[in-house]
Amino acid sequence: MANYTAKNVNDMQAGYGGGFVKVRAELGVTSFGMQVIRLPPGFEDYPEHDHSEDGQEEVYTALKGSGQMDIEGDSIELEPGVFLRIPAGTKRKLHAGSEGIEMLVVGACPGKTYEINEVTELTAA
Repeated sequence: MANYTAKNVNDMQAGYGGGFVKVRAELGVTSFGMQVIRLPPGFEDYPEHDHSEDGQEEVYTALKGSGQMDIEGDSIELEPGVFLRIPAGTKRKLHAGSEGIEMLVVGACPGKTYEINEVTELTAA
């Protein structure tokens, strides 16, 4: 029998009121971080952050909807088909567009073994 995991994103556990879908944990991935972020139309409260403390590099891509990512004075429009890589020490803030946004976020630390953040575990709130 083949070894794989397949699940619909709508059947996966989510935290933060449904806005943070725990894809990595649901699929049993242990080599990199992977979540789906869902923000309603016009959402502005996604926290500005960087990953200077943990060294994580991230790639963002919109699955549905649109928005923009503010990156240290630049604004990048996000829509399906656009991929955005942001290195660890770079500040970023996501804004949802008029129809909201559903994004896939993949992250890991270059040259290091991935360490699972407990917030992304299925037992975390």
